[in-house]
Amino acid sequence: MSLGAVTVAALLLATAAPATAAGGTGVGDVQQAMESLARTPGVVGAIGGAYVDGKPAGSGTAGSRLLNGKGGTIPAGSRFAIGSQTKMMVATVLLQLVEQGRLGLDDKLADLLPEVAAGGLVERAGEITVQQLIQHTSGIPDWWSRNGSDEPAFDVFDFTTYYRPIDIVAMTRGLPRTGEPGEKFAYSNTNYTLLGMIIEKVTGGTLADELARRLFRPLGMTRTYALTKPPEGIKGPHGHGYYPDSTGTPRDMHHSNASWGFGAGNVVSTTHDVSAFQRAFDQGKLLPPSLRKILTGGGSRQQDSGQCQDDLKMQGGSGLGYTTLILFSTDGRRQFEMSVTRSTGDSAIIPEMVKAGEAVLCP
Repeated sequence: MSLGAVTVAALLLATAAPATAAGGTGVGDVQQAMESLARTPGVVGAIGGAYVDGKPAGSGTAGSRLLNGKGGTIPAGSRFAIGSQTKMMVATVLLQLVEQGRLGLDDKLADLLPEVAAGGLVERAGEITVQQLIQHTSGIPDWWSRNGSDEPAFDVFDFTTYYRPIDIVAMTRGLPRTGEPGEKFAYSNTNYTLLGMIIEKVTGGTLADELARRLFRPLGMTRTYALTKPPEGIKGPHGHGYYPDSTGTPRDMHHSNASWGFGAGNVVSTTHDVSAFQRAFDQGKLLPPSLRKILTGGGSRQQDSGQCQDDLKMQGGSGLGYTTLILFSTDGRRQFEMSVTRSTGDSAIIPEMVKAGEAVLCP
């Protein structure tokens, strides 16, 4: 599954932190929800944290830190890769640059990144706009997979080679486009690899530094950071996800190559920090309404949960051996973030994560 097919100062605890509903918050039992989720086949471990009006309203951890019940439970406040939840953060930084007048939504990819237009590295780059990249309507093929398969098109067990963002974009050369520029939605991680490159070109800084300067530090996301190059990984005790090798043997992916996520899924965070970002975004503290609508209107990866109150949305991320999901109220008052490490695909796990989220926010 691709990095986003679904789509903080919490202290690390030495042991599991059982949690129940906080009085008066209307939040369900997070620990119970995580225990139920951890019983899903393929789940190695699960952690979750609920927040109401910026305050912790429950946390839970279940399953194990390592495969086959080993390593104890995952510390409830530990860090995890957030996958394509990164994209919302990257797009927010990009739109802040738009607000500052440093580029425009209608600016063309070829003008901003002439290096990807050279030699047809990205076809029709002169027609593709910034807004189309943000909303996945550019028609640029996805570097993650081939021919509609969810299987990665790269060596997932290469943990050491550094691939530049332009090298990753080059993987799509010659692949069929998914549509005309602006024609239709077609999810592509390549769009956000390119947006990360644009942010670096416009600011003259690194994507990691711009995320930290514009989001992580101002919002108190003190345990969040962006991976840049291998062998960077997740700091501190954390859950380990697994992916099968050619023999079907599950291999530990907790140090998967940091190169691949650039712009599309390279942030490591916590339940507290992701919720802090989502709360600030929904409360209009990061973007004006006209630009916020670019992410919540057409082309949005936010989805109705389908079961709870009308204002409850969800957004997730997925990578090699892990899946994340946040359910949140659009008024910015309630958030519930989950991270699951797994040893199988997540097609059967995601519905169980949604159930867990609804059990917490709609008890």
